[in-house]
Amino acid sequence: MNGSRSAPVAVVTGGATGLGREIARRLHAGGHRVAIADLSHEAAATLAAELAEAGAPARAYAVDVGDPTAVQRLLSDVVTDHGSVEVLVNNAARTQARPLLEITPGELDDVMRVNLNGTFFACQVFGARMAEAGYGRIVNIASLAGQNGGTATGGHYASSKGAVLAATKVFARELAPHGVTVNAVSPGPQDSPMVRDLLGDGLDALVSGIPVGRLGSMRFIADMVALLASPDAASVTGACWDANGGLYLR
Repeated sequence: MNGSRSAPVAVVTGGATGLGREIARRLHAGGHRVAIADLSHEAAATLAAELAEAGAPARAYAVDVGDPTAVQRLLSDVVTDHGSVEVLVNNAARTQARPLLEITPGELDDVMRVNLNGTFFACQVFGARMAEAGYGRIVNIASLAGQNGGTATGGHYASSKGAVLAATKVFARELAPHGVTVNAVSPGPQDSPMVRDLLGDGLDALVSGIPVGRLGSMRFIADMVALLASPDAASVTGACWDANGGLYLR
């Protein structure tokens, strides 16, 4: 697809680095105009410039998804710049490895504010706009930790991601009659700098415990997101697609 205003617009939160960056690149390669929303405007702008050189337009937006006013402003800015929004990927998240019984109220609030509240606010704000337009695709990034109660990435992180899965279902049910689907992708441990830094010397032990014997691929997760974000995914909503190497089966 070319860079015309007819190309669909995809917003990716936490889109400047890591998995968000892979998702932004994948959607852009598929012809989307991409809005890269991140706390770091500088990092988002660097990626946006890289993508814009390769095809469809891409823009950077500085946003703290834990602030409802900022999320509303993001929608307004994206619609002003691009004219519409068809896809939202709620990827922004905070991870903090901390022993479960040592998590402070402040740390719990900080993680929930971004991971749950940010996803919930964005589903509300963007979902309402998409419902009014009669079409939309929302993909929430969940986590294996939210399914199996794993605490390696922090019990507050796991709890927030479990709540994201519940939110995905309620928004899917609410928005389905309006042409808007809401789904989740739930990755297990990925081959990423964040996972390697988080686990350190414990990485080999983790990998040995994964039934398929390897970490996941962020590019494949991005492919899963792109599939759920496509117009052809109209009959899939309220679903959670797992990619965890066999660590959690259901």
